[in-house]
Amino acid sequence: MINRFIIKRLQDEISQPQIDIILGPRQVGKTTLLKVLEKYCLQQGYNTGFFDLEQPDVLAEFNTSDKLVIDKIKSAGQVVFIDEFQYIANASKIFKAIVDSPQKVKIVGSGSSSLEIHKHLKESLAGRRFLFQIYPLQYSEIKAAANDYPFDDYLCYGGMPALTHTDQKPRQQQILMELLSSYILKDIKSLVREENIKAFNHLLYLLAEHQGSTISVHSLASQVNMSSKAVNHYLDILEETYVNFRVYSFSGNLGNELRKSTKTYLYDLGVRNAVLKDFSPVSERTDKGILLESFVFLKLKASLLPNMEIRFWRTKEGDEVDFVLMINRKPVPIEVKSRINSGEIPRGLRKFLSRYKAKTAFIVNETVTEETMLDDCRIRFITFEDFEKLAW
Repeated sequence: MINRFIIKRLQDEISQPQIDIILGPRQVGKTTLLKVLEKYCLQQGYNTGFFDLEQPDVLAEFNTSDKLVIDKIKSAGQVVFIDEFQYIANASKIFKAIVDSPQKVKIVGSGSSSLEIHKHLKESLAGRRFLFQIYPLQYSEIKAAANDYPFDDYLCYGGMPALTHTDQKPRQQQILMELLSSYILKDIKSLVREENIKAFNHLLYLLAEHQGSTISVHSLASQVNMSSKAVNHYLDILEETYVNFRVYSFSGNLGNELRKSTKTYLYDLGVRNAVLKDFSPVSERTDKGILLESFVFLKLKASLLPNMEIRFWRTKEGDEVDFVLMINRKPVPIEVKSRINSGEIPRGLRKFLSRYKAKTAFIVNETVTEETMLDDCRIRFITFEDFEKLAW
């Protein structure tokens, strides 16, 4: 069992009254987390109940009146775990009745699609629930369990938990292809019209191929032979099912900055490589820079707090910074380089710092670890593995 860094935070929430909702894409380890939390609760002396609503016989028990569902949950234990709770009709009404009742029952649920989640968790649950987004395993989580796990293998196969059960590369590749098929069949088929599945698959491929580059919705629409409105709708679906994330440009409204540009990143490196059908060694790949940049993005995405957001910066002249992490509206520029010389500060980062005040900047790279100053900004050269260990 690989120890997930988020588990301690979830354990601390058990004594709090609100509903905890664990969100994330399919097969990212949500069910396992619920079971680990249930074991913890039993050790703490709580009575627990567990319902996996992807099991037809269990779901059938919830296909009844709201009152009977409420009674069933309340009688199951002091802490009740509901896996894939979005299958419950009137979930928000039912949860509100339970939370507001004198008999206090802690509910911990999981879900795979925020399209469904937001439909179920309406305004009536405002202030009564906390959302926790779960991502694939971080490299440092895997390495803590298997100290000799190669970094290049993570760049190639990513962090989906199912891969940790085997070290056979062909089997890992098959698992990733199955995960991809499961997403298309289970989540997307209900959200995309049958005749558009082929176009959707083509769009997914284009996003993987151009990951980390600025995208044009108009160009994507032309390539998949659909309208820009339809492509934007599909991008929304990908984001709402936690599969692909958009990053928008940072701008101080200066004339030469690209203010409406967008980059996108898939939620896992292995899934991206599965979409491209390319599992060749990192040393042989022309997209190594994109893999490294994506690694940094996924670390940042998993670290986001309510006072943070991820941007990137680019000018019409081609100067750029890969990421600008906004913390309390203050920028922390982050440049990603495979190789860099000691003391070398990329031109784009210099340009950014000449325009915007920043106390700290990062140059994430493979070998150099040092610090230097540029005017009033501390620039930290840091390796990819050390960057992933940062706590913001």
